[in-house]
Amino acid sequence: MEGSKETSSLSFYELVIQKTNFAKKRKLHKSGFVNIIGRPNVGKSTLMNALVGERMSIITNKPQTTRHRIIGIVNGDDYQVVFSDTPGIVRDPIYKMHESMNKFVWTTFEDADVMLFMTEPGEKYEDDDPIIDRLNKVEAPLFLIVNKIDDNESIDVLKWIQWWNEKVDFKETIPISALNKDNTEKLFQLILEQLDEGPAYYPKDQLTDRSERFFVSEIIREKILMLYREEVPYSCEVAVEFFQEEEDIVRISASIFVMRKTQKYILIGKGGSAIKRLGIESRKDIEKFLEKKVFLELLVKVKDNWRDDDNMLKKFGYKH
Repeated sequence: MEGSKETSSLSFYELVIQKTNFAKKRKLHKSGFVNIIGRPNVGKSTLMNALVGERMSIITNKPQTTRHRIIGIVNGDDYQVVFSDTPGIVRDPIYKMHESMNKFVWTTFEDADVMLFMTEPGEKYEDDDPIIDRLNKVEAPLFLIVNKIDDNESIDVLKWIQWWNEKVDFKETIPISALNKDNTEKLFQLILEQLDEGPAYYPKDQLTDRSERFFVSEIIREKILMLYREEVPYSCEVAVEFFQEEEDIVRISASIFVMRKTQKYILIGKGGSAIKRLGIESRKDIEKFLEKKVFLELLVKVKDNWRDDDNMLKKFGYKH
């Protein structure tokens, strides 16, 4: 009753101002899903990490580093932006794993509030490339992100931008250097302008929808990509089998699956030297990530043709 007396004592104009201010406050919060797509190795993961401000995706100079769709969440008092890093589009899928990776990409066309298509100067696309047709069917605001402008001074970037804008109707075109974070703040502001009023889809203190186990397996896989050569890293997948957090230490056991015995011998190395180095390098980064001392056990297992095995792909999160 007291509340109704206080309200009734307000003048008509005060009530109008009060309701207007309430409406403004109510409409302040923006949210939406922003999906990043493009070919392998154009810098999608680097951009995601720059926008989120955290190390969400592993980064190497090798293609197909990202194999899953990974979400990174940026929260402010009046916004929540859910970024999605995707695998690079595999033009000629050889394995079921590649097909699953492409499915991760195609699903982003369905749920995007803003779509970021990323390329780099000099990257070759044919006029009839299927991605061009798919981009022209995108209903959400579509941005052209031209990355690595600092590495391509000899290439006519403006000509490259013009070529793309003749093929696709982009809402915005933003040249950036994701590595140096050039123009990434401007990109973020342009994204916010395109988002509608909406709720927070995730708790405000949440950074991703992935588990600690997932990121541990990604850190180990990143080290495999960095330490080993040729086909070995692409034949590997990592599964965290045991993860126990104690007061002073986290105990982790992870299995590295390879396709052939020869790959197992390469991973282990002479006298176990290679696997020991892999364990040391992985443990350092896992400790930084978990902010705790880590005991890490690595096991190498052979599973023939796991990239075409539905059960193994389900175990690794490629199929649901």
